[in-house]
Formats: sequence, structure tokens, C-alpha cells
Amino acid sequence: MIRLLLIAALSLCAPLTLAATPTLLVLGDSLSAGYGIDRERSWVRLLEQRLEQEALAYRTVNASVSGETTAGGLTRLPALLERHRPAVVIIELGANDGLRGLSLERLRANLDALITQTQASGSRVLLLGVRLPPNYGAVYTDRFQAVFREAAAAHAIPLVAEMLRGIAENRALMQADGLHPTAAAQARILDNLWPTLHPLLVPPRH
Repeated sequence: MIRLLLIAALSLCAPLTLAATPTLLVLGDSLSAGYGIDRERSWVRLLEQRLEQEALAYRTVNASVSGETTAGGLTRLPALLERHRPAVVIIELGANDGLRGLSLERLRANLDALITQTQASGSRVLLLGVRLPPNYGAVYTDRFQAVFREAAAAHAIPLVAEMLRGIAENRALMQADGLHPTAAAQARILDNLWPTLHPLLVPPRH
């Protein structure tokens, strides 16, 4: 009888423990999906390992899809928020919008909607940006980056303006397509965003 009561108690506690573990959701494109490399070596997987090392109890969900745009992410976001109830969301979208030369006004509107919906769910948000290749022209590339700065400022959220800083300009750290970082670059990506992400993961002191 005592054994049965113990088993019942443990079965009740297990879901509570899982529910008590906050979720970190990564909503991104190929840069976060581990395109062209073993996903076990991607920066998101390295983030999971660092969270363990730092004794930060988060469950990481990588909802990144290669080729994703802000519009695609916006379509998927409501279900992801409903299913995972994340405490922190990293939004890494927009590169494919820029590479396709899509409207920067639409990019800004989509980023605004992504951030607004995420904040409305109670999640903290980190926005990641990238720099487009120079062949898109200085005017478009500069304005593209400005969109991320403006969106982050408007919603008072932290921004990593160039997640590939120190990587994109180094051919040895980029795959043959010149757009995607190699496995060797993944740790540098994590280092680029960690100082900005870390404060979102630590509960505020009262």
C-alpha cells in the first residue's frame, strides 16, 4: 500500500517539475537551424550545453526552419507560444527577407508583430540581426540593419545587431555559399549573443 502511494505521489510530481522548468524558444531560419552542419554542433545546441554549465534550468526548443522569413515565422508563432509557453524567445528572422529584396516596410511590420505577440504572451524577447552581403548595395543594406535597431528600440527589447560579427567577413568560417557559417563558427555566434541573452535568463533580484 505504501509503495502504491509513493508511486502515485511521484507520478503527480513529475509533471509539476517539468512545468516548472522555463522554456527558451528559438524562432529562426537556417542560421539557427544548423544548415549544412551537424545540428549537434549548431549554436543552439551549444547554448543548451552552456545553460547546463551555468546551472540555468531552461528547456530549449529550436523552432528554426531553413528558408524561413518573418512572414513565415509570424504564421507559426501563435501555435508555438500556445504549445510551449516560453519564458524567453530569441527571434532570429529577417535575413531571408533581405536576401530576397523584400519590402523593408513589410519587414518592420512583421518584426513589430512578432515582438508584440511574444511580449503579449508574457515572454521576454531577444532580437538578432545580420548584415547583408555588400552586393545588395550600401543604401539597402544600411536601411536593412536600421530596421532591427528601430524595432528593438520601439519595443524596448535587447538587440544583437550582428550575430555573425567577426564571422561573416572571415571566409574560413563561412561555408562555400558565403551565407552560412561553418561548424567552427558556431561557438563564436554563441559568444556574440551570450552577453545580451544572459541577463534575460537570470531572474531579477528584488
